[in-house]
Amino acid sequence: MTLDRFIKISYKEDKVKIKKLEEILKELGIECARIIEEKVDLQFSALKNLHKNLRDNEAFIKLVTANALVSYQLTATGEEWWWEFSEYFSRNPPEGSIKDAYAEFLPNSRTNRRLIQGKLKRLERVEPFLQKLTLRDFEHYYRDMTEFRNELADVLGSKKTAKTIVFSVKMFGYACRIAFRYFIPYPTEIEIPDDVRINAYTKRFTNEPPIFFWNRIAKETNIPPLHIDSILWPILGKHEAVRERLKKHCPQAELVFMLKKI
Repeated sequence: MTLDRFIKISYKEDKVKIKKLEEILKELGIECARIIEEKVDLQFSALKNLHKNLRDNEAFIKLVTANALVSYQLTATGEEWWWEFSEYFSRNPPEGSIKDAYAEFLPNSRTNRRLIQGKLKRLERVEPFLQKLTLRDFEHYYRDMTEFRNELADVLGSKKTAKTIVFSVKMFGYACRIAFRYFIPYPTEIEIPDDVRINAYTKRFTNEPPIFFWNRIAKETNIPPLHIDSILWPILGKHEAVRERLKKHCPQAELVFMLKKI
């Protein structure tokens, strides 16, 4: 037996910066995150476009969830990928298997051309789970997104903290918000997506693993990690159009921009 589990790891941290971060996030709150998600995030706009054209809530939620699970190793920005997805399936709604629909879509995609066979295998594994779900099931999962996260992870044999799993829950929440027309905050138990941008930003404050750090910040500010991700996203992304949308739609835009200067 080793002593590892009895030793508490001590991480370096900048307490002044962390305090400033917490103060700003507390002032912004979940409502600011919601404004950014619904008015600023181009991915949310892409989903609204698809929803309007599909006119089928059940098919819409299934398609959005499936798409989130293959949203990695992109050949363009996430915003461009989600708009390509929205426009393609608005014109070509799947008539049968989602996996078969993607077998036609991905090889010709401009923004998601890498690791196609691996992505198709993921869809093949998740499709039986998605296909058996009804709209009523999806509304149940919308009210318990932690359970939905657990089911997805089990079906795919992935860790519950895996980036594509937690990102899929975020996009599932977007889809349900659009389909059911009411807002439910993300659960605090679901971690922030541990991507390159979040990793780099976290290092400004601490060398603690990002998931652990943002879980602590979430508890301190009473903002679930996925909503913190939404607040940080406009200042860490590449799109100038997103920052302009932030200025236009978010009354607290200047406070959000302050997060980049910490």
